[in-house]
Amino acid sequence: MTTSATSSTAVNAASNATILVLYYSRHGATRKLAELIAQGVESVPGCDARLRTVPAVSTVAEAVEPDVPASGAPYVEASDLEECDGLALGSPTRFGNMAAAMKYFWDGTAPQWLSGALTGKPACVFTSTGSLHGGQEATLLSMMIPLLHHGMLLVGLPYSHPELMNTHSGGTPYGASHWAGVNGNQPLSDDSRTLAIALGKRLAENAIKLRRPS
Repeated sequence: MTTSATSSTAVNAASNATILVLYYSRHGATRKLAELIAQGVESVPGCDARLRTVPAVSTVAEAVEPDVPASGAPYVEASDLEECDGLALGSPTRFGNMAAAMKYFWDGTAPQWLSGALTGKPACVFTSTGSLHGGQEATLLSMMIPLLHHGMLLVGLPYSHPELMNTHSGGTPYGASHWAGVNGNQPLSDDSRTLAIALGKRLAENAIKLRRPS
């Protein structure tokens, strides 16, 4: 009985859609958004979230990151892009653009672009900023550009979510966002949490509909 149940569980897990939640975070705010989006993904039956991050980059050539992060999600690998059925991409803003570490990762995805590994898969974006008007929407829009080049289908947040009309610290039709404060310690508002979970759920629902036959 135990063997049969375990086998059945393994088969079900293997048939689930995998949503890659890929983020870069310096002070933890973007990571918190990523975890909420993963929560929304896994609220959809048949969907699993796979949290991954990217190593930091440095202007000092000798500086290297450890092979395994000290905390948080593992580093992303090419196979994560190839195996996912959808992608949530998150980064803190750097002058209205994604952080260098995330940009560096995407600059190295030409093999996946050539093979069409992400073509036709749904994607969404999310960000956090240090200041209230620090470029949330510009960062979200700029993160969409490499995803469009990869042939992905962008998913946003419709105004059927009433929180978009009430939020004062983050949340846009382009994706989930959060005002983290200069020191990155501003807590997520209830509206921002709700919208992040909703974005993950919406991405997962679309991934199920668009999933390629195995």
